Amino acid sequence: MRHIAILAGNIGQAPEARYPCKGARRSCTSPSPPLARAWPKAARSATSTVTQVMATEWHRITCFNGLGKSVAENCEKGMNVLVQGRIHYTKWTDAAGVDRYGCEIIAEKVDLLSRPKATEGDGPELVDRDRDDEVGF
Repeated sequence: MRHIAILAGNIGQAPEARYPCKGARRSCTSPSPPLARAWPKAARSATSTVTQVMATEWHRITCFNGLGKSVAENCEKGMNVLVQGRIHYTKWTDAAGVDRYGCEIIAEKVDLLSRPKATEGDGPELVDRDRDDEVGF
């Protein structure tokens, strides 16, 4: 059985590319999309109104090899992405001897739902093809 996660959201931090071992060809990139969710908070009395409560949850996402390189080169903070991958749980002991647990998504596919912010001079030049003043007859 595989644990599969599908997450959509804006990248909250610039993706960080790193190489776990010196000289390694295996790259690892970690974009972190925060996911916000909202729910109504029940009123305490009949005269008060129902309010909306918001919570933001951060997910650790790891992209390896070619996908990691592509994400590092093409994604930036604020971009909207859809990530599909498997859930990976980890356990480690910290310096104080306390057991710690973590969860991350190992990305298998990352779809860009928005474009990176264009800088001046980027992209193709737009040409007006409807101009009548350059007719050859």
